[in-house]
Amino acid sequence: MAKVQGEIVVDVEICKGCELCIVACPEETLGLSETINKKGYRYAVQLKDNCTGCANCAIVCPDAAITVYRVVNKRK
Repeated sequence: MAKVQGEIVVDVEICKGCELCIVACPEETLGLSETINKKGYRYAVQLKDNCTGCANCAIVCPDAAITVYRVVNKRK
């Protein structure tokens, strides 16, 4: 069986910190940064390395600031 892992990339200058992605994540992978972007918002960041690549965060993002990449690791 293959294990799917995801990596989340947030465009920090687009993100307004609405937290919709944080609520949508079933793995509780995301949180808000401690720093702010050029617009003055705390932005979403990947806090844990447990992303499954479900892309719920990217789907709910109103500004399309999130891209999810999936990597399939084949087990031997």
